[in-house]
Amino acid sequence: MTVSRLIARPMLASMFVVGGINALKNADALAAKAQPVADRFVPVAQKAVPQAPIPTNAVTLVRLNAVTHIAAGLALATGRAPRLASTVLAASLVPTTLAGHRFWEESDPAAKGNQQVHFFKNVSMMGGLLLAGVDTDGKPGLAWRARRAASDAKREARQLAKDARREARLAKAQLT
Repeated sequence: MTVSRLIARPMLASMFVVGGINALKNADALAAKAQPVADRFVPVAQKAVPQAPIPTNAVTLVRLNAVTHIAAGLALATGRAPRLASTVLAASLVPTTLAGHRFWEESDPAAKGNQQVHFFKNVSMMGGLLLAGVDTDGKPGLAWRARRAASDAKREARQLAKDARREARLAKAQLT
C-alpha cells in the first residue's frame, strides 16, 4: 500500500466512524429527520427485495446505518476490503444525506446555507468514496485482466492460424 493510500483511507473513513458513533448515541433524535426518507424508501426496498427483513422503524434504520458506517469505515481505514467498504459507504451515504441535509426544505437562510454546505460536503465525500471503490491499489483490476486475456487469446489464435497455414503449405509441398 502506498503512503498516500495509508494516509488517505483513514482520513476519508474518519467521518463515517465518528458520525456512526454519534448516530448510535443520538438515534432517537436523528430518527425524526430520517422518518420522511424511511417512509419513501422502505416500501420501495420491500418491493424490490420482498424476502429481506427490512425494518420500518426509523430508530432501527438509523442504528443500522450507524453500524454500517462504523464497520465499513473501520474496514476502509484499516485497508480491509477497501473497495467493498468504500462502495458500501457511498451507498449508505445517499439516504444519510437525503435525511440529514434537506436544505431545500429550510426557510431560514442561515440554516439553509448550513444544510447546503453539509449536503455538498457529503456529495464530495461520495466522489472520494467512488474513487476509492475503483482503486485497485496499483494492481490490475478484473476489467483490465479480462481485456488482457481476450487480447492474448486473440493474438494466440492469429499465431495458431498462421502456423496452421504454414504447416498446410509445407504438407502440400511435400505431397507434390
